[in-house]
Amino acid sequence: MKKFAALALAGCMAVSLAACGGSASTSTAASESTAPAESTSAAESAAESAAESVTEATQGGKVGVCIYKFDDAFMTTYRNALQEILEGKGYEVTIVDGNNDQAKQNEQINTFITQGVDALIINPVMTSAADQIISTVKGADVPTVLINREPTADQMSAYDKLVYVGCDAAQSGTFQGELILDTENKGDINGDGKITYIMCKGDPENIDAQYRTEYSIKALTDAGKEVECLYEYLDNWDQTTAQQDVANALSQYGDKIEVVFCNNDAMALGALQSIQQAGRTVGKDVYLVGVDALVEAVQNVVDGNMTGTVLNDDVGQATKAAEATKLFVEGKDVEKYYWVDYVKVTKDNASQYLKED
Repeated sequence: MKKFAALALAGCMAVSLAACGGSASTSTAASESTAPAESTSAAESAAESAAESVTEATQGGKVGVCIYKFDDAFMTTYRNALQEILEGKGYEVTIVDGNNDQAKQNEQINTFITQGVDALIINPVMTSAADQIISTVKGADVPTVLINREPTADQMSAYDKLVYVGCDAAQSGTFQGELILDTENKGDINGDGKITYIMCKGDPENIDAQYRTEYSIKALTDAGKEVECLYEYLDNWDQTTAQQDVANALSQYGDKIEVVFCNNDAMALGALQSIQQAGRTVGKDVYLVGVDALVEAVQNVVDGNMTGTVLNDDVGQATKAAEATKLFVEGKDVEKYYWVDYVKVTKDNASQYLKED
C-alpha cells in the first residue's frame, strides 16, 4: 500500500507541475506551446525521486518471524508491534504461527531459509529446542534474533550471528513479591505471621516461568517473611486452565489462600474469575498478581480487582529486536544481548499503562 501511495503521489506531482501552464480544459497542443519545458522535466524528476524513495523503502530486506503461537495474548501485542516497526523501517515481513508445535516451527524456519530471508526473528516453541534452532540457522548463515525465551549462555555463544532480546525474568518475579510486600499487611491477611499462597506456573522449561516462580517467593523470604506454599499448578500460561485450578484450590483450601501468584496475566485473569465466583475480594481477603500488563489486567488493577501486575514491555522488546535485525542486515556490529526492564504496575500508576486497541 505504501508503494502504491508513493507512486500515486509522484503521479499527482507530475500532473500538478504539468498543469501549471494552463487550465484543465487547455488542449495538449496549447499546453505544450505555453508551458515551459522545465515543467515537464521537473515533473519527471519528481516522479523519479518519489519512485526511488519507494524502492529504497521496500528494499530493506526480507525478514522471517516465527512466533510460538498466535493466540498467546502477550505475543500477539509483541508481534503486532514488531511487524509495524519492521515495516516502518522498510522491510518485507512475514510472520508465521508455530501453533505451539516445535516440529512445525522447525519446518517454518527451514522454509524461510529456502526463501532466502535476510534475517530471522524466532520466538521458540520450546526452550529445549534452542540447540537445534541455532544449529539450523548457523548452517544456513542466517543472522537470527531470538526473543522472549532465553537460551543458555553456551547456546548463545555457539553462533556469532545470534542475539537475544528479552527481559530479566528474575526481576519480574522479584517485582511480584514486592507488590505483595507493598500491601497494608504485607501479604499476611490473617495476621498469623505466615503468608500462604498458591502459584499458577507457565511452561516448566521456560526460564521466565522458573524465575518468576522462584524470585517472587525469594522477595518475601529475603524480607524476613515466613511463607507456605499450598500448591503449585502447572497451567502453561493458559487462562482457562488457571481458572479451573484456582477454583479447585479455593474449594480445597478456602480462606487459607492469602496470595495467588501467576506467572503471567492470562492466568491471573483466569484466577480472578474463580476468585470472584467464590465470593472472595481481591485486596480484602486475598491478593492477586500477574505479569505482562495486558490491557484487561491493567484495567483490573485500576478497578482494584488485581493487586498489581508487572509490565513486560512488548513494544520496547519489539523495538530492540527490530534494531538488532536492522544492524544484522546492514552488516553492522551487534551486541549479544539486548535487555528491557520490567516495571511494577500498581493502582497508583496503572492508568498510564492502559493501551489503545
